[in-house]
Amino acid sequence: MKKHAIIPIFISHRGCPNDCVFCNQKKITSREGDVTLDDVRNTIEQWLTTLNDVETVEVSFYGGSFTGIPMEQQTAFLKIAKEYKDSGRIDAIHLSTRPDYITREILDNLKAYSVDVIELGVQSFSDEVLLASGRGHDVSCVYEACDLIKEYGFTLGIQLMIGLPGDSVETCRYSAMETVRIGPSIARLYPTVTIEVTELYSMMERGEYSPLTLEEAVKRTKLMYEILEDAGINIIRVGLKSSEIMAREIGFHPAFRQLVESEIAKDRIECALASLKDDPHFNAVTVSANSHSYGNIFGHKGSNREYFSKKYPHLIIKGAVDDGLRDNCYAVTPEP
Repeated sequence: MKKHAIIPIFISHRGCPNDCVFCNQKKITSREGDVTLDDVRNTIEQWLTTLNDVETVEVSFYGGSFTGIPMEQQTAFLKIAKEYKDSGRIDAIHLSTRPDYITREILDNLKAYSVDVIELGVQSFSDEVLLASGRGHDVSCVYEACDLIKEYGFTLGIQLMIGLPGDSVETCRYSAMETVRIGPSIARLYPTVTIEVTELYSMMERGEYSPLTLEEAVKRTKLMYEILEDAGINIIRVGLKSSEIMAREIGFHPAFRQLVESEIAKDRIECALASLKDDPHFNAVTVSANSHSYGNIFGHKGSNREYFSKKYPHLIIKGAVDDGLRDNCYAVTPEP
């Protein structure tokens, strides 16, 4: 049985008059036009026909700043979702928004319509990065919004971006540490993608902004990922969702999460191998991981297999599945 399924409702750029330098929601979501109430109901109905034997089903409003929509429109959308939740056909309601669109009045309304999860597009805990990115608010707004959401008892999610203007390894580390201090239940990590028809793309053309290389984006994201993971925060996405449109943009990689998790696996396996490599009593090891993390043993397109074969040419490395292990945990067992 599948544990969790999401019914996505995309409200591209609705509720957000602000244009951050990196944003082109129509391309990010691969959708244009306004979503009607009929669209919401039809989407939920269509998805429910495909979801069998799922423990929890969640309706999620993505793609815009939901709580920036006029209150009567928010209520109309949420009323539909609540009908399905009250009838037991879905289990949770989830939405994404900006920190500066969180007030007690808004949260009272969300609570009245049984919203469960609120994700904030925080992006960075650096005022310098927020200003350079045109976010339209400072970090104090982020802290206030997080405190209110937790006070009301909603599940809090935090979204962070890597490689925005003014960003650095230090600001990335700080953002991850501040996220841990706040203690959200879930997080998303997004490397910055430089999309055409955005101010960020124009800044790049003017020489005012340099996108991260893929290697550097992976390195910084890996740093943040491990900080959040060590704190027990569930990292539900790493990198933007793949689409034909996004595939053409600068900084996008369709398997970015695997790139990051493969690097984590390489480090953890190598740490275990370092204590074994001089032992003359074995010439092979078995590296075990659960079924979810198993592919990371060998890396994206075999990158880790190639790395280890070059570094340890006389050592045979085999893989095995052990679903008793947690995600991103690797057991290395020597064989005679």
